[in-house]
Amino acid sequence: MKLALASKKFINNNIKHNLQTIFASMESAKKKNVDFVCFGEAFLQGFDALKWRYEIDKDRGLSLSSQYILEILIKSKELSIGLMFGYIEREEENLYSSYLVIDSGEIIHNYRRISKGWKNHFITDFHYKEGTDVIPFNLKGKKVLIAICGDLWDYPERFKLGQDLLIWPVYLNYDIDEWINREKKDYCLHANKICKNVVLINSFSDNPVALGGCYYFKNGSIAQLLEMGIEDLLIIEY
Repeated sequence: MKLALASKKFINNNIKHNLQTIFASMESAKKKNVDFVCFGEAFLQGFDALKWRYEIDKDRGLSLSSQYILEILIKSKELSIGLMFGYIEREEENLYSSYLVIDSGEIIHNYRRISKGWKNHFITDFHYKEGTDVIPFNLKGKKVLIAICGDLWDYPERFKLGQDLLIWPVYLNYDIDEWINREKKDYCLHANKICKNVVLINSFSDNPVALGGCYYFKNGSIAQLLEMGIEDLLIIEY
């Protein structure tokens, strides 16, 4: 299985721009015979897209039947390529931080973040929810699990399910020195406690600042990396 981890820039509340970035990355990855292109947490709308006022935010969440999701499914089928990305999901009157997995135009998994760090929980009401299920799924014959950002820190025991591969989309706003000299090693060692093969995908953003970076953690070491500060695709084979 060949994955393209996307260290790419999103713009908050500009889905059309972010879609263009997703589609351009899919086109580029297709030329390299990639099976799946993987983006970071809440990439489609942008990590800071919500205002924590439900009367505004309800129109920023997307259902699985929304026009934007349909466009992505059509593009995936057209290119015969898989895609994973974070987005703010709306189901009826509820909002979630979710991660969608698509394979050649078909939705095969939709994971909802179980930790609360994605929202301002001091001012949000009952409409802003966390998921409850941590369920492995099959991807090209591999047992795969998804954890979004703080899930792996807050509930590590829930992710020790014997999976072959763990997908870890995040939003990290460390400065480069802090990340390289301290945090990167901690993330790698923590991931190794849970799964021997972990891919971490971070995004670029101007507001608040995030500097991207993608990593393949294998057996407690960094097997491949696209360091923070570089906007590109990291191609890995697993």
